[in-house]
Amino acid sequence: MKSELVYLLHKAKENLLQHVAVVHFLFLWFILPLITLWLPLYVLFFTRFWWAMILYFTWAVYDLDTPRRGSRKWNWYKTSFLWKYLADYFPLSLVKTVDLPQGKNYIVCCHPHGVFSIGAFVSFCTNATGFDKLFPGRELGIGLGGVESSHASLTYLLKTPIDSNQNGGRMIAIVVGGAEEALDAHPGKHDLTLNNRRGFCKFALRFGTDLVPAYSFGENDVFAQVAENPRGTRLRKFQSRIKKLVGFCPPLFIGASLLKSTIGIFPRRVPITTVIGKPIPVEKVSEPSQKEIDELHARYCDALVELFESNKTKYGVPEDVHLNIF
Repeated sequence: MKSELVYLLHKAKENLLQHVAVVHFLFLWFILPLITLWLPLYVLFFTRFWWAMILYFTWAVYDLDTPRRGSRKWNWYKTSFLWKYLADYFPLSLVKTVDLPQGKNYIVCCHPHGVFSIGAFVSFCTNATGFDKLFPGRELGIGLGGVESSHASLTYLLKTPIDSNQNGGRMIAIVVGGAEEALDAHPGKHDLTLNNRRGFCKFALRFGTDLVPAYSFGENDVFAQVAENPRGTRLRKFQSRIKKLVGFCPPLFIGASLLKSTIGIFPRRVPITTVIGKPIPVEKVSEPSQKEIDELHARYCDALVELFESNKTKYGVPEDVHLNIF
């Protein structure tokens, strides 16, 4: 009886910590961005601490280039227990299919985007799923090592060695589909925005960087959206128009809550497995032609489809379900 009580208390503690970790994650991605939009202006114009915002904006200007120059990492935060409990909540796991030799740079292309890219974020920005053990000596390029997704940022990372001896190598993880693909995040669906995304191929050719496909099975299943909005519908056209105007259009998502019978903003407890495939060799071409870019893009799409097809049934995807690449 005593051992059973201890077990139940342990499970209750684990469950509580997992939900705390989820709240922390949602705060980072859902609440904190909203706070950072209005809080500085409120403090500047409506409180007596306006001077603090002058100091803050001065620092922001001084630090403006950091996200595109490798950023900074707080290892204590990257290895925080919160990420382990977040991984346990679903659970999340990372699968390596082949070894990636050290001493080279790689661009890991992550699919699908999902609502919050949970699989890619936890797998590549934290050590919760064992990235540091699966890929020892790898450098992932603010607090978790995330960097700006821009031309300047990628150029800096691919040109700048990790250390003066040029040892090791970088793995740059990019969620290729972007905000448009987030609108396709529906349970049971595997729709990718990829046909017109070719910039990553151009970068790979310019720097001779191998491309590595990665797919997070279960990513699209953790949230539903308010309405099915396949491409071509009025709602989807409206959402895409908003995205073009302001750069993004948040999906109207539905999740779980602490009460099993109600809905909320908590992600559903669905396993997410991020599978990293074989690298696609890329020869350096200083000024790649459109034909060379298109050929590499086709090779990449073929490798991604092969990765999906060879692993889908292991992670709950029916045999008759396939990738849809738009």
